[in-house]
Amino acid sequence: MPILFFIIVMVHGLIHLMGFVQGWDLGKVEQLSGNTLFPLNNTLLKAAGTGWLLTTLLFLAAGAGFILEKHWWCIPALAGIVMSQILIILYWQDAKFGTAANLIILAVALAGCGNMTFHRMVNRELKELYSGMAEESRIIHSGNLKSLPLPVRKWLEKSGVPGNPEIRSVYVKQEGEMRTTPEGKWMPLQAEQYFRTDRPGFIWIADVKAAPLIHLAGRDKYMNGSGHMLIKLLSLVTVADASGPHIDQGTLLRYLGETIWFPMATLSPYITWESIDSLSARATMTWGDIQASGTFLFNEKGDITGFEADRYYDRKEGPTLERWRVEVNPEKTVESAGIRIPAGAKVTWKLDSGDFTWYRIEIKEIKYNTGLPE
Repeated sequence: MPILFFIIVMVHGLIHLMGFVQGWDLGKVEQLSGNTLFPLNNTLLKAAGTGWLLTTLLFLAAGAGFILEKHWWCIPALAGIVMSQILIILYWQDAKFGTAANLIILAVALAGCGNMTFHRMVNRELKELYSGMAEESRIIHSGNLKSLPLPVRKWLEKSGVPGNPEIRSVYVKQEGEMRTTPEGKWMPLQAEQYFRTDRPGFIWIADVKAAPLIHLAGRDKYMNGSGHMLIKLLSLVTVADASGPHIDQGTLLRYLGETIWFPMATLSPYITWESIDSLSARATMTWGDIQASGTFLFNEKGDITGFEADRYYDRKEGPTLERWRVEVNPEKTVESAGIRIPAGAKVTWKLDSGDFTWYRIEIKEIKYNTGLPE
């Protein structure tokens, strides 16, 4: 579909050259009668011909930006559509069928501008997330793990934490699928997530393919002790915009659970540990006015197998506390900078009506201490 749209934009733009050739009397164009909505003198005909040329250039720039995945492509596209339609109306008898192409390009360009605006918002938030972050990290030694419950200590040792520096920032690239109801269809997604650990926070940006030509732009955020979830259809129409105490608690727990991707962060002073048994330990995270606890689960080999906690689940009647579980396969791992982590996860709500697994992801890339994103 992107290639087809690119061809439509480029061909539509090049067709406008016929108007330029005719307006400047550079050659005979058999397909055009030259009739206009009202009579034009020679000067105005050349001005219209220049307009056709400029419209061509705008559409060619838009097509190039689109295929190169530049967010700005929609700006020349919209300018080209306006100029094109004015000229089409002026030369209606010859050019009226170009309106259909303009309408197709308009629909995609509006979504493109929504996407550009959405990403500009996210980039501002990322700069805020990483502002004032220290650049130096101390090395973690085995002695730093002594006070931890035994299964947590075994997990961190097996993950390769001792001998590595503290993690200040994390970048994770994910691929997977999600659904919004237990009976709903799985929708493929690609996501990027940025974490900060000294002042705990994250920003998760996802592109969800809801249907052919239909996508959802999602952004989940935990920053300065507050959470915010935003979902937009085609990056334009808001379909979810949630914040408040129950979102704050949920995003804090999400951060705590996702430390499985950057296990050094479990040594942070805002996380305290309580032993449960040889295969589990309870972590309590406190930041700002919010405190929440969850249980980390392990196997006999010292591998992490999951995380579970009571988290608010949104319902029409209002949010209710339900069991929320993150499960990982300890046999499938990836390694980055000497740190071994699970290669993916699935997330399930343990509801009275039955388990609702709604999110499954694979880790495609992870980087530590990379600083501000490009």
